[in-house]
Amino acid sequence: MDNLITGDLKNIEHLFPLEHFEFYHHDVTKFVHIPGKLDYILHFASPASPIDYLKIPIQTLKVGSLGTLNCLGLAKEKKATILVASTSEVYGDPLVHPQNEDYYGNVSPVGPRGVYDEAKRFMESITMAYHRFHGVDTRIARIFNTYGSRMRLNDGRVVPAFMGQALRGEDLTVFGDGKQTRSFCYIDDQIEGIYRLLMSDYTDPINIGNPDETTINEFAQEILDLTGKDLRIIHKPLPKDDPLQRQPDITRAKEILGWEPKVGRKEGLRKVYEYFLSLSPEELKQKEHRDFSGIS
Repeated sequence: MDNLITGDLKNIEHLFPLEHFEFYHHDVTKFVHIPGKLDYILHFASPASPIDYLKIPIQTLKVGSLGTLNCLGLAKEKKATILVASTSEVYGDPLVHPQNEDYYGNVSPVGPRGVYDEAKRFMESITMAYHRFHGVDTRIARIFNTYGSRMRLNDGRVVPAFMGQALRGEDLTVFGDGKQTRSFCYIDDQIEGIYRLLMSDYTDPINIGNPDETTINEFAQEILDLTGKDLRIIHKPLPKDDPLQRQPDITRAKEILGWEPKVGRKEGLRKVYEYFLSLSPEELKQKEHRDFSGIS
């Protein structure tokens, strides 16, 4: 189910021939009805890039609140297990490093990123309320930066942004001094962690991410080395409330789920680069206006 506000049907067209696959073109912020039995609901609906949720802030807030409410109501009605996709952004610009699940975060509710951060924090609160009050079987995955094939080149996140710029022969844009850190998890690892959480009986939030931390400057150089491009790294002002550190403490995932990432960043980036190389010249031209100066 997707309203395709940031999605694309071509990403799932390979599933259409499957006998047991159905696609619903629908917005989960509106009433959700699915006939028949449901065993599991996985609620991933939300813009996930600052470019997107700064463009559509109200929709971002609604999908984290009303959308989550509708999905929880459906889970209650169907007696289904529901997993909601929370985010490392619930930690905001953290004062604790690395971030573990007991840290409450450092988030501005009125800053430009608050529409995403607070929507996800509300998502966690209402999910736990349905679990405690209605007995709904719930899971909460706090997902850290994830990358993989089929990402939009123009979605504004750093992996497709850097690769798109390199493929177009443009200088790589780093916001701030580039010393801020991120931890990137390859999609195959992320899915394995989410699946293990879904199949567990653990109901508190749990970090799913790769603790291999790198600075944005180092990451930009890795992209240049991978692509073999002789380009510059240029710097622009850091957006307001952009977190300076991001690294998951995955002790809980290791102990409870027996999970940790297997795919190193070098291998994962090579796979994503090969995917972007397969795009048509027209698709490669798609680029996002990544100037955050209006919110600095």
